[in-house]
Parts: sequence; C-alpha cells; structure tokens
Amino acid sequence: MYGKIKISGTITVETGMHIGGSSQFAAIGAVDSPVIRDRQSDLPMIPGSSLKGKMRTLLAKQYSKTAILKQHDEDPEIVLRLFGNSKKGDGKRASRLIFSDMILSNMDELREMEIHSATEIKFENTINRATAIANPRQIERVIRGSKFQLDLIYDVMKEEEITEDMAAIKQGFELLQYDYLGGNGTRGYGKIKFSDLSAKCVVGNVSADIINQCNEIMKGE
Repeated sequence: MYGKIKISGTITVETGMHIGGSSQFAAIGAVDSPVIRDRQSDLPMIPGSSLKGKMRTLLAKQYSKTAILKQHDEDPEIVLRLFGNSKKGDGKRASRLIFSDMILSNMDELREMEIHSATEIKFENTINRATAIANPRQIERVIRGSKFQLDLIYDVMKEEEITEDMAAIKQGFELLQYDYLGGNGTRGYGKIKFSDLSAKCVVGNVSADIINQCNEIMKGE
C-alpha cells in the first residue's frame, strides 16, 4: 500500500539554542556566530536537516550493538528504513521521513511578554592556558520559550511496519529531549521539548485503527 502520514507537534526551546547561519561579509563588531534565519520573515528557523541528522544519529546509537557507529549505510535496519541510505544501484533505499524547515511560530506571544527579539547574544571567552589571554566571542542564541511547529511526513510503504516505525520516531523525539539540538550542547545550549504530538493520514487510506495506534504511541509518555 502507499500513503502519507503527517506527524505534527510543537518544539519548545528550553535553553538558548544555536543553529548557525552564515557570518560571511559581517561588519566589524557584528556577532561572530549568528543563528540561521528565514530569508522572508527574518525569524529564526530550525532546518529540517538539523533535526533529521540529530535524530538519525541518536537512533543509530540506540539500536547499534556497538558503541562506535559505522558508516550511514551500515546503520541498524530500523534506522535505514526510516532515513534511507546513499548506496548506488539496487542497494539504495529512500528515506520514509520527509523533514520540513521550521520557522519560529510564537513571535506575537513573545511580544505580548514585552520580548521584542527572538534571539539573545551570549558573550563567551576561550582562555589560552599558557598566556591566560582571553579570546572573547559573541554567539547568537534563540531564546528560551521560543516555539517551532513540527511538520514531518512519513511515507507508508508497508502497513505492517507503520506502528513499529512510529514507535522508533517517538523514541527519537524522546532521545533528543535528553540530548540537545544545534551547537554547544555540552555547555547548556539546545535543550528542547516535544509536545502536542499527533498523527494524521493525509494521503491514501490508512485504516482509522492504525492511525489511532499511531496517536497512542505519539501521546505516550
């Protein structure tokens, strides 16, 4: 069978998050490391590639039998099923997941709280241990409380694999909540939370019973 299931939800930033954009041609005194932004609205964004890459890595670690990850093409079966591989010829597998870029969605709410910028500038130093000379830098971060709308499409290939795949996707969300998204995570950046997760068939005729099971998985703690 063939169909598409849309997985929706909200990503809330719980600590300042930095997903870097280009600082090319920056003026003197400008931020050293800006966040990536949507060109039209100038609002911060989470690229789909950032979410996809982090989820794949975390799930590969979770399902691998060894602590050291192998090449992407050698990921565990459930990971290859969801994210595909880059092999050529008959061994190539397409990803079942389609990730969309996510634009900041609650700027109006932040303005009501008298917050007029969705980002903050964090000043950091690296210290040369031999000379004790500081090298200051400015890192732009998306502020705590920012929200992004999750929009993820799952391509149905085999009906009997849907719920198993959904359980793995939910596990990816849970693993990411205990990790970080973006850069500098070991210094406290990028803690996020998923909420209001739901699944809906948008193409094809996936049975209501299976969709109900998908929603139970997504809403499960």
